[in-house]
Amino acid sequence: MAASLALAIEAALSTELALASLIAQVFGLLLLSQSTPLEISVDEQMLYVGKAKIERKYIESVQLLNADEMRCARGPEANVRAYLALRFWVQTGVKIVFNDSNDPTPYWLVSTKRGKALQEALGR
Repeated sequence: MAASLALAIEAALSTELALASLIAQVFGLLLLSQSTPLEISVDEQMLYVGKAKIERKYIESVQLLNADEMRCARGPEANVRAYLALRFWVQTGVKIVFNDSNDPTPYWLVSTKRGKALQEALGR
């Protein structure tokens, strides 16, 4: 999309403005991606992912997902009731399955580069 906008600016105005526009867009996207980290923390009782939280006693399993498994899990195999905490620049993650009969959310799909450490912290 950034390239399309830059081409439109070049056609309408000039190459210099198009290049400046493209650089500004890329810089803006990089800044945005760095300013929106996904905070994940675990304590004795709770798991926190972004603004979501759940008691650890409801966690049934934690499955590590490589890039291909993550692509399928967030695409064709996704459950519409699942909580998705995804970052497009992180290709791996974990699928955290719950056994809470009062919560319709079957699992959380979480982007993380430290899936093994999260799995160990949760004791699963």
